[in-house]
Amino acid sequence: MTDLRIIYMGTPEFAVPSLQKLVENGFNVVAVITAPDKPKGRGQKLATSPVKGYAVSQNIPVLQPTNLKSPEFIEELRSYKANLQIVVAFRMLPEVVWDMPEIGTFNLHASLLPQYRGAAPINWAIINGEKETGVTTFFLKHEIDTGNIIFQEKEPIEEDDNVGDLYERLMAKGANLVLKTVKAIQQGDYPQLPQDESGEIKHAPKIFKETCEIDWKKSSEEVYNFIRGLSPYPAAWTTINGVQFKIYDTEKLDFAVAGENPGDYSTDNKTYLHIQTGGKALAIKELQMQGKKRMKIEDFLRGNSL
Repeated sequence: MTDLRIIYMGTPEFAVPSLQKLVENGFNVVAVITAPDKPKGRGQKLATSPVKGYAVSQNIPVLQPTNLKSPEFIEELRSYKANLQIVVAFRMLPEVVWDMPEIGTFNLHASLLPQYRGAAPINWAIINGEKETGVTTFFLKHEIDTGNIIFQEKEPIEEDDNVGDLYERLMAKGANLVLKTVKAIQQGDYPQLPQDESGEIKHAPKIFKETCEIDWKKSSEEVYNFIRGLSPYPAAWTTINGVQFKIYDTEKLDFAVAGENPGDYSTDNKTYLHIQTGGKALAIKELQMQGKKRMKIEDFLRGNSL
């Protein structure tokens, strides 16, 4: 059995449960590395990352380097004498960092690698209409998300799941997988399987605001998946009568809006808003007009007519 000294790297909420599992199971997390504090909100007060918040509550030393290659940071990192590093939702690491511990550095990725390598695996799995995804732990090497797989676990994607739903389930499943991986490494008995690159590999590039615009010419199924694959964040958007709207929730209809072109709509200005796609129409269930708050369609139409 190996005596583990672990350095944990992560920033957002997604990375907290994995760290929590390690601490609660008595593993020796000697330091946490997370993003620098950032100004937030109207007052621009410095806000700490969710991972830092948890680490501080557990009295774990926290490092917040702006430059992961700086000699000062590398020296400080070395001083902790970690033999294992774990990365969950952090940024790209230079080789001098991931290659430092003797056992290596493993990453938790929210897909079944080699599928959906990249920054937004949860979004793209839903956008592409997948019925299944999962979580993978793997050792880091040069090319992003390509290292040897330790463990994987599958997770079904339900027909009405949005990113928020799937994110919550993968966050919990991922935390259990990180714990399972660390226990196996501690026992010195764990697989390292090369990724099978023989078939078509789908990618999960970072999502930008301009790539979130809805293309109503696509089929109703494709538009439906696109909207739930970006809900609640960053949210798909469209323009209606020259005003920008974020669309959070829709329902597939089994009819088209009579005689209309993709993007055209019909509404009774009371209870429904139907928008035509390249196939059948979609009913808008929840939306947000620019400068206003997010609303159910009935509440929106009560105060606004289209």
